[in-house]
Amino acid sequence: MSASEISPILERQLLLQLGDRLKRLRKAQGIGTVEMAARAGIARNTLRAVEAGDPAPSIGTYLRVMSILGIGGELALLAGDTLQPAPADSAAARSRRAAPIVQVRVSADDARHRLQDLQSLALHEEAVRLAKADPALVLQAQDTARRWLATGDARSALLWREWQRILAAGAWRKALGRTRHAQQLRQASPLVTILPEAVRRRILKQVSDLKNGIVIGSAPGTPLNGRDQETP
Repeated sequence: MSASEISPILERQLLLQLGDRLKRLRKAQGIGTVEMAARAGIARNTLRAVEAGDPAPSIGTYLRVMSILGIGGELALLAGDTLQPAPADSAAARSRRAAPIVQVRVSADDARHRLQDLQSLALHEEAVRLAKADPALVLQAQDTARRWLATGDARSALLWREWQRILAAGAWRKALGRTRHAQQLRQASPLVTILPEAVRRRILKQVSDLKNGIVIGSAPGTPLNGRDQETP
């Protein structure tokens, strides 16, 4: 599938991949979290958010971490005009060669339930957005949690009680992390029950597209300074 715009689920996947890459590079270079946070001038919690692919840290924070790890030039390339169309009076623009197309194929690994957890994360991020905008939806989720506690499987009771505290305090980040506990919370979540069916279907469709692979890049016929930048 080709995409002219990046969907929220694709955006999340790209950030997750970036965070994973930064964490691998840090470990490969033997840099601990305390040292990395100090060198970047950020808190360790912020570093953890970056390595989790959290969209909350600023692009400047990501850039500082990338620079320390030696890959800041990649963002500099994106910020420059290397990939822009050639000037009208340049030799590249007058070339009769077919213009190359920059394309990147993105897909999510379904091993170890990663795609399933990405789907769960996307559903919860959308549910949190709706809950923040409409307090009545929080009350609806709280009613669901109380009903489950009264009639549901006792093995999930601890998680449902924690959800009651999360809903009461608006402590959404507890359920939006990449820790094992956050995953467990999402698996026993009353929050996603507030999602309209159309929203749920849209997110599931985006996840299905990502599983099959999404191609993003320039449109055919867009010249890129006469250089082929295609990435598999």
